[in-house]
Amino acid sequence: MIIRSKAPLRIGLAGGGTDVSPFSDIYGGAILNVTITLYAYATIRPTNDNKITINAIDRNTQIVLDSKEQLEIDGYLDLVKGVYNRIVKDFVKEKLSFEISTYVDAPPGSGLGSSSTLVVAILGAFVEWLKLPLGEYDIAHLAYKIEREDLKMAGGKQDQYAATFGGVNYMEFYDHNKVIVNPLRVKNEFLNELEHNLILFYTETSRLSSEIIQEQTDNVVSKKEKSIEAMLQLKQQSVLMKEAILKGSIDDVGKILHDGWQYKKQMADKISNEQIDKIYQLAMENGATGGKISGAGGGGFMIFYAPYILKYDLIKSLNQLGGKVLNYNITNQGLTTWTIF
Repeated sequence: MIIRSKAPLRIGLAGGGTDVSPFSDIYGGAILNVTITLYAYATIRPTNDNKITINAIDRNTQIVLDSKEQLEIDGYLDLVKGVYNRIVKDFVKEKLSFEISTYVDAPPGSGLGSSSTLVVAILGAFVEWLKLPLGEYDIAHLAYKIEREDLKMAGGKQDQYAATFGGVNYMEFYDHNKVIVNPLRVKNEFLNELEHNLILFYTETSRLSSEIIQEQTDNVVSKKEKSIEAMLQLKQQSVLMKEAILKGSIDDVGKILHDGWQYKKQMADKISNEQIDKIYQLAMENGATGGKISGAGGGGFMIFYAPYILKYDLIKSLNQLGGKVLNYNITNQGLTTWTIF
């Protein structure tokens, strides 16, 4: 028997960072994101050798452990261990024996929510295997708890919900980890236009998002007015983005992205840097009407909006920088699991 799962990565279009505590607890957060055809994958093969084998194929890493009810969190493939520990603790109450293999289409630190999406994919595979009675909200919330509480990884809440639900979603975040996912019914021609004009550019760098998120958190705790006001403005940007996409005012996306990027840079000092500023300036001079860094900032993927046929000139310019423009499609499919006997 083979159990498989896949979950889509996401592009955050507006409101990024407002899903991070304590801002979301105090002021409420709002984000508009869309899932794309880049995925995190997990495959489980049950065994009876009293071992747990973890293969991170994209990292060329394998570890073999003796099966027990709780695995040590020691910095080696902890996402798998964290999910396993929670599954045993909350549901099966006994050790399991299996081989699990994982793969992610984007590298860690890329800004597309790869770590959280992988947790969702791993969790989905266990849910499929063990027939656990968990719905979409349950899976997303449990993935959040595993990352943020069990593994003590800094971050927000949007990635787990985007990966689980899929599609174009306007998400609201409140105190006590309350999340409301509002799926948007966007006309196909509007989505096609957005997909056509939105460019995904990998800077060939990664960053440690936890440092940026910690600075952002500290700014809220210390009531730094500039940062808090920037986050409040970003929250409003998500409403404007939602209206633009639903009404088909797709070319407004560029300006909203540009305005949001100006606010986002005020949230924390490390969100942008000289390289990112250089890339952004070049993009704006070659057809883009707006853009932003994806995720917490500091590196990884950038997105740009270029209307009409200007995207082709923009792609040529970006390719000269040594990064990579990735092809993708918008997908409405969230977490998907299946079993092969």
